[in-house]
Amino acid sequence: MEMATQSEAQDTQDGRILHEWHIPLDDLRNLYFRPALGSGYLIPSTPPRPAHPPAAAAHYNSAAFPTYGSRQRFPSSGSTSSFGANQVQTHPQSHVQIHSAASNASIVTLASSASPSQFARSVSYVHAPPGSSAGGYDNPYPPTRVLTSFEKRRILVTGGAGFVGSHLVDRLMLMGHEVIVLDNFFTGQKSNLSHWIGHPNFELLRHDVVNPLLIEIDQIYHLACPASPISYQANQVKTIKTNFIGTLNTLGLAKRTKARFLLASTSEVYGDPDVHPQPEWYNGNVNPTGPRACYDEGKRVAETLTYGYFYQDGVDVRVARIFNTYGPRMQTDDGRVVSNFIVQALKGEPLTIFGDGSQTRSFMFIHDLIDGLIGLMNAEPSQNPDHQSSESQPPDLSGGPTSGDVDQPVPDLPHGGEVDHRSDVHSPVNLGNPAEFTVRELADLVAEVVEEVKNRPSARSTIDGGDDGIRQLPMPKDDPRQRRPDTTRARELLDWEPRWMLRDGLKEMATFYWDRMKEGSL
Repeated sequence: MEMATQSEAQDTQDGRILHEWHIPLDDLRNLYFRPALGSGYLIPSTPPRPAHPPAAAAHYNSAAFPTYGSRQRFPSSGSTSSFGANQVQTHPQSHVQIHSAASNASIVTLASSASPSQFARSVSYVHAPPGSSAGGYDNPYPPTRVLTSFEKRRILVTGGAGFVGSHLVDRLMLMGHEVIVLDNFFTGQKSNLSHWIGHPNFELLRHDVVNPLLIEIDQIYHLACPASPISYQANQVKTIKTNFIGTLNTLGLAKRTKARFLLASTSEVYGDPDVHPQPEWYNGNVNPTGPRACYDEGKRVAETLTYGYFYQDGVDVRVARIFNTYGPRMQTDDGRVVSNFIVQALKGEPLTIFGDGSQTRSFMFIHDLIDGLIGLMNAEPSQNPDHQSSESQPPDLSGGPTSGDVDQPVPDLPHGGEVDHRSDVHSPVNLGNPAEFTVRELADLVAEVVEEVKNRPSARSTIDGGDDGIRQLPMPKDDPRQRRPDTTRARELLDWEPRWMLRDGLKEMATFYWDRMKEGSL
């Protein structure tokens, strides 16, 4: 891989500025295209895994009861029992309820039509220790940069075993830093990081951020929180506690150790927006009592708490508002549209669309997001004295469009529009792809990409000729109709723009899932 130090931090290639966090794509692919257990190899199953007969499959609804180990993640239906019985009350229009009802209906159909052989696996894993000949790796770990003690940072990543966190950890490790990962594995998976276990620069802690942690650290990426609607609606109180108490604990750690702190916030703070696209000054349209409120309002209070520590205690903070992100390692059962579509298309199943599919989304590939997160963490205020005042006093943009002014242009900034975004590193920054697609357009594109990956026609190549390949479900309550970021600040502050086209990212992700299906781990 390319060896570089921070003295060689910036270079140019094809007219772009490259920073020390830009890693060759092949080095990143070597990590997430490894076998599912990290270092291991596949053998034929001997004997084959016992198949589940159709009758048994009808009673065991694995789609309605996704688990991690032996833990049930969410109930199959909303409880009608009294609150005194301390039963889970699932909102009837939530993602949990809608997905569960659909799964209950589909699993019975599958069980009645599938043959026993369809439930059996043809391959299994034998796990090989890192560096052993059985694993096929002469070097037990991927090559990393070598940094001096002055350049190397000790970095904490909360939620580092999850989808975004594991890609961030990969990048930080390849850059040569010391990385401490904290995760309670509610949605994270050890297999995402198995290739780093035992590395002298890597440490993995099973710990919940709602409990204090006493370590010495230089930087904190606070990513801990379930991000998919199914996961965060499954345990709403836990989601709120993670966003508030977890953020309180990590900010307290940053204050004590004088570490720089980055909060991974979300576009959900804008709710179902009345302004399109959504700039950072927009305060949002959020329902505080709806099924999504535990996440939406949880992230909003996390931002408030972050800026409380910034103004009161001088903690050096950054806030990234992350828009829809996709890529390898996304869980297939988290209910998000890209992973749903790709897995369903690979299996030849109808694609599930909420509502009529006219709602729009913007989709950012995971590598672009990691570029933005590391760039924001390492951004320094401009040294231009004419703009120093804006570092601690973000521009007052409260005079924006009123509710209902959709597609209203951003109003003029104070002082004649001369506020320098480069000096305003502490205000929130949108990280997302401004290219906007309807859900139905995404379905068409996924079908085309899956045809390329499988090298044969999918169950449906287009939806223009009819809806035979579409399964429509009710629109969940408070699901936004439009979502697209205004990335002006990220472009001016970080010299950052998404580099991955949607088709290229979908192909990368579909290839990842297809490999997992062929090896039997998905």
